[in-house]
Amino acid sequence: MTPTPPGCPAEDTVTEQFLDHRELLFSVVYNMLGSVADTEDTLQEVWLAWAARRRGPGAEPVDNARAYLTRVAVNQALARRARLSRRRETYVGPWLPEPLLVAQDDASDGAERAEALSMAVLVVLETLSPLERAVFVLHEVFGFAHPEIARILDRSPTAVRQLATRARRHVQARRPRHRPPREQHARVTERFAEAALGGDLRALLEVLAPDVTLWTDGGGKGPAVSLRPVHGRDRVAAVFTAVARALPPEGVDVRYRLLAGDPGALVFSGGSPLAVLVVDLAPDGEHIAGVFSVTNPDKLAGIPAPRA
Repeated sequence: MTPTPPGCPAEDTVTEQFLDHRELLFSVVYNMLGSVADTEDTLQEVWLAWAARRRGPGAEPVDNARAYLTRVAVNQALARRARLSRRRETYVGPWLPEPLLVAQDDASDGAERAEALSMAVLVVLETLSPLERAVFVLHEVFGFAHPEIARILDRSPTAVRQLATRARRHVQARRPRHRPPREQHARVTERFAEAALGGDLRALLEVLAPDVTLWTDGGGKGPAVSLRPVHGRDRVAAVFTAVARALPPEGVDVRYRLLAGDPGALVFSGGSPLAVLVVDLAPDGEHIAGVFSVTNPDKLAGIPAPRA
C-alpha cells in the first residue's frame, strides 16, 4: 500500500468526508436539474474535484467540507444545466422531471434524499433562470443563508437576495403553497390510479377537478397521449378511459411508492415499468388539479421490477 504523502489526509478520511455529504449534494443537484442520471454524473465530477483538492503533494486543507462540496456541486450543476437546456430544445413533447424513487428506509420526513420538491414545483422551477433556481433550492429547500449562497455562487449578498425574491414570487404566483398530509395525498393517488387504469369513468370524474391538466412525457419513445398538455376534466377523463381500453389483456401491476416529494403510482407491464403517475392536489386536498405521467423509458430505467 502506497503511504500517504506528508501533510495529506488519509485516503479513508477523504472518502468518508465526501460520503458524509453525498446525500445532501444529491438532493441539491437533483432539485436543480430534475434528472437522476445527470445528478449522478454531476456527483462524479464533484468527487473528482474533491479528490484532486485533497490528495497528492499539492493537497490543500478544507476548513468546511460541507460548504466546499456544496459550492463545487452547485457550480457543476449550473454548467450541466446549460447543456441540458440545449438538449431540451429538441425534446419531443412536454419534459417532466425524472422520477426519483425514494427507498423505503429513506422515506422519513428528515431524510435528505427525500428532501426533494414536488413534481409540480419542479415543473415550475423549469421556468426560472439557472441562478434563480439555484438560489431558490439552496434557500427555500435546504435553508442556506443568503451570505452562504453568495459565497457559493460568487455573487454579492444583495444580488442573491434579489434573485431569491424574484424566484419566490415567480413560484408562488404559479404554485400557491398548500401541501396536504402525505397520507391524504397517497389516498387520492390510489383512488385516481384505480379509476384511471380500471376504466371507471364515474370514479374518475369524481376525483378530477374541473380545471385539471394532464402532462404526458414520452420523450418520443414511450406512449404519450398528447404532445401538448390536456386541459379539463372531461378531456382528461376521456384520455384515461381510452388508455384503460388499450392496456394489455393480462392487465398491469400497480405499486404505490414515494417518488421524491410525492406519493406516486408505478405501473408495470410484464415486469417492466410502463409509466409513473404523480398527481397534484387542488387546494381542497380531495380533488386532482394536475396529473403528471412519465412514460419515457429512459426516465424509467432506474425503476426496479416489482417484487412478487
